[in-house]
Amino acid sequence: MSIRTIVILIATHCVVAVLGFGVGIYALPILTAPPAPSESEIKAMSSQAKYTTSFRRDLKDSDAFHWGEGTVTIGSEFITFMGKLAPGPDYKLYLSPEYVETEDDFNRLKTTMVRVGDVKTFDNFVVDVPAGIDPSSYNSVIVWCESFGEFITSAMYRE
Repeated sequence: MSIRTIVILIATHCVVAVLGFGVGIYALPILTAPPAPSESEIKAMSSQAKYTTSFRRDLKDSDAFHWGEGTVTIGSEFITFMGKLAPGPDYKLYLSPEYVETEDDFNRLKTTMVRVGDVKTFDNFVVDVPAGIDPSSYNSVIVWCESFGEFITSAMYRE
């Protein structure tokens, strides 16, 4: 084999490996996600919610790979979501005292926020609110990708 052929083979194999790794990072959370809660489960848990708001796709830092769309309810015991999130790894749910719709704002305000828990499903979710967290002390709910520092979506639920 000529050196040119070897270089081409190495380059094409590297490109395929990088693409495969990227597809794996995107697909793994989808393949390993637990079953999403049903609409009836969400409705039952959200019946005691104090606040209701919506995630929208048209936020400043939302794009084709980072978005959420649907209804969020916030109560003292549960935060529920009925809708869809763009799939990804290591999603966390935060409450913030200020509305956030960019990565810069999130990073600037992170010390004032509280992490509620993990988001493990992308079609509907329920996250338990830990004891000691009072959602009425905050005004916004945020989904954040911890591993990659990516803003996914947010919504203000109280002025």
